[in-house]
Amino acid sequence: MSYFDAASSAPLHPVARQALLASLDEGWADPARLYREGRRARMLLDAAREAAAESVGCRPDELTFVSSGTRAVHAGVAGALTGRRRVGRHLIVSAVEHSSVLHSAEDWEASGGSVTTVAVDRAGAVAVEGYEAAVRPDTALACLQSANHEVGTEQPVAEVAEVCRAAEVPLLVDAAQSLGWGPVPGPWSLLTASAHKWGGPSGVGLLAVRKGVRFAVQGPVDERESGRAAGFENLPAIVAAAASLRAVRAEAAQEAVRLRELTERIRVQVPRLVTDVEVVGDPVRRLPGVVTFSCLYVDGETLLHELDRAGFSVSSGSSCTSSTLTPSHVLRAMGVLSEGNVRVSLPAGTPAEEVDRFLSVLPGAVTTVREKLGAPTTPVTVAAVGEGDSLVVDALGKRCPIPVIELAKVIGDVPVGATIRVLSDDEAARLDIPAWCEMRQQEYLGEEPAEKGTAYLIRRTS
Repeated sequence: MSYFDAASSAPLHPVARQALLASLDEGWADPARLYREGRRARMLLDAAREAAAESVGCRPDELTFVSSGTRAVHAGVAGALTGRRRVGRHLIVSAVEHSSVLHSAEDWEASGGSVTTVAVDRAGAVAVEGYEAAVRPDTALACLQSANHEVGTEQPVAEVAEVCRAAEVPLLVDAAQSLGWGPVPGPWSLLTASAHKWGGPSGVGLLAVRKGVRFAVQGPVDERESGRAAGFENLPAIVAAAASLRAVRAEAAQEAVRLRELTERIRVQVPRLVTDVEVVGDPVRRLPGVVTFSCLYVDGETLLHELDRAGFSVSSGSSCTSSTLTPSHVLRAMGVLSEGNVRVSLPAGTPAEEVDRFLSVLPGAVTTVREKLGAPTTPVTVAAVGEGDSLVVDALGKRCPIPVIELAKVIGDVPVGATIRVLSDDEAARLDIPAWCEMRQQEYLGEEPAEKGTAYLIRRTS
């Protein structure tokens, strides 16, 4: 079985395993105690903090170990917003942030704060000017991920950080996906990360808060971790997280070159091997091991099952996956196809032969799914009735990609200039039908209310 979902969670690094086992024997005592076992535990904790801080690019006393990356984000956003409540209650986020950031923003808005969401382009990147325009006198905090977790696009963090510094607004960077590859550039103010993303154990997150940033801990204050993380430290996991971060950094430069070559192979070969495919994300400014593509006329969950049966573990930001029935907010913000979405994220050490095997298996898997769904091979009229120079496609009660498949089957049955109205009550159609028009060079006219669901209007242009 080939595990190609490292962006969700990387396999445990050998150094992490070694450090974890060793610290189970040495780091079980309370590091706050003054006796021998406590002092030994304290030394391990201090050494782990120094090592992690060096990798992050901050002072050891600026770094806090918490229970997860999500917890680090929640604590960082809440602490910074509350610490700067006298400045204002305005928060800036990008449209493609991790759900932990967006949930924090929703919570802040529900409590009376205001939120500005900065849009991204079709590659998933923000424009620096977008953050510059969003900053207001009452802005308390801005958030920006270092790299996107679904499509791998790297964000202009250093440039945005300079904009925020000039405006005296702290910037929180979610570095979960990129920290294993290198430090985050620019004058950021807060940073969060999660150990299981770089091959450390799960259950360890990092929260860095630079000196001078106003920060107010929320909830009951504990004496541990400068009051920013309550409870007894999971010392063996912390030691393993710090050790593995240092280890992966030592290997990062060489491994990044190799993985970029492999993902570039996928980016180039997939459109050649599979028809009706869109490779998404920035082609240059992206994480080394991540490549994402979307296949027309394919259900994402079904395709993932086919690839799983063929021996490949991949992920999807598509609608109709096992965890959600709505399109990925990242793909929606980018305006790209959500159906048949596949994210391949290669862990360090992935053999080139396995990538080649994936490329040999993928075309058959896509063909199998398309045949099951009745994807079009030649224009056929299905579920359509004439209305003068237009057709109505009734796809009510059918989930994507079926509405798009129905549209594709009838587009050739109307003259150039005629319109098609697709009736659908699936939320994913709002994203996938315009994306299909973009890929097929047809004109998307918009949507309008219908007696049931929504009517999507398309004009045939070729």
